[in-house]
Amino acid sequence: MLLKPDAADSRPLHEQVAGAIRRAVAEGACTPGERLPPARELARALEVNANTVLRALRVLRDEGVLEFRRGRGITVARGADRRSELLDSARRLVADAANAGYSREELVEMIRGLK
Repeated sequence: MLLKPDAADSRPLHEQVAGAIRRAVAEGACTPGERLPPARELARALEVNANTVLRALRVLRDEGVLEFRRGRGITVARGADRRSELLDSARRLVADAANAGYSREELVEMIRGLK
């Protein structure tokens, strides 16, 4: 399911881990309702600290990609596959706008102007 973090990647490790899980959800490797392995197991598989994995999982929970349920562990949220795709598209849009010289506020105003 997951790729090993890349030491040459400039992004923090937790962002790389979150990105790998996002990608797995978007590509259908992890489906809504599916339970993820425990954070310690993921950390061992990725060869990173468990706190790094937990931080990535919290980011994904806050984005609505994952659900934390006491007694059930961490599962992929319903609709997470579509939400993950939209978040990736939004990130690319923000990056493209920044490369074109637009601020986030200017981008938001452009979007509000769409009908």
